[in-house]
Amino acid sequence: MTIRIGILGYGNLGRGVECAIKHNPDMELAAVFTRRDPGSVNVLTAGVKVYSADEAPLKKDEIDVMILCGGSATDLPVQTPEMAKYFNVVDSFDTHAKIPQHFDAVDKTAKESGHVGIISVGWDPGMFSLNRLYGNGILPGSADYTFWGKGVSQGHSDAIRRIDGVKDARQYTIPVESALESVRSGSNPNLTTRQKHTRECFVVAEEGADLRKIEDTIINMPNYFADYDTTVHFISQEELQQNHSGIPHGGFVIHSGKTGWEDENNHVIEYHLKLDSNPEFTSSVLTAYARAAYRLNQEGQRGCKSVFDVAPAYLSSLDGAELRRRLL
Repeated sequence: MTIRIGILGYGNLGRGVECAIKHNPDMELAAVFTRRDPGSVNVLTAGVKVYSADEAPLKKDEIDVMILCGGSATDLPVQTPEMAKYFNVVDSFDTHAKIPQHFDAVDKTAKESGHVGIISVGWDPGMFSLNRLYGNGILPGSADYTFWGKGVSQGHSDAIRRIDGVKDARQYTIPVESALESVRSGSNPNLTTRQKHTRECFVVAEEGADLRKIEDTIINMPNYFADYDTTVHFISQEELQQNHSGIPHGGFVIHSGKTGWEDENNHVIEYHLKLDSNPEFTSSVLTAYARAAYRLNQEGQRGCKSVFDVAPAYLSSLDGAELRRRLL
């Protein structure tokens, strides 16, 4: 059976989901929903209609999974629980500190409606989360380190763009090289958040905006910038387009642990991503988990899940026998 996918939000992430669906023959794009004028949105898939976001509930019988492509700052905390009333849903909510309360909100709605919601899907949270779990499960008591970048963070960039007086922005997360090397050495350093990464922001301000106020708001923003050494550059829209139009990213999950009766053997596990397009890779992860949401719901499951709750086989279009033959 072909899984019918809906997309809510047609920015970089939504377009990435559309591209990912093209590469998954067991899926089709059923509809796109936007808060913009639907007539102004041109999708890539022939024959697919664009609707107002307010019309989404009317299409509940035509969509198997709705992939939510809004921002974590203000969109997803409202949209995901609401859409779970009508659809199986998948989102990329990435405000780590608020994941537990987001999970609870989606779980309540999804259980009441009989749907499955999978939240915080992407590469971090998401694939990196799984690798942290694997490392800690295999090497109990291991030191766990995550580094992001260098790359553009969509969520942090979106948070800056929502500040009054900001027209556009890009935010780069940059690992501190000396910290990265000390972890790879197996020395298990104790590193603060500030010692592991810096953040660099390129901001286009609206004409007449209070630049000092914008900078102070960014630097002191909890959950995003307050715990990091953050540099803010104010530049023109032209410079942003010329020098910061791409959306690369990546990072590392590193575990350093010991085995043996006297802990005599050292082990380092490293998982590394290098991404030309952060949103397109994130979209591909979302699309795989949409398959999982559909399958779980078909089995009678309901409520909210995280990537920890989904067996890997649910992500693949191949059946168990084929997976064992090809990949095991």
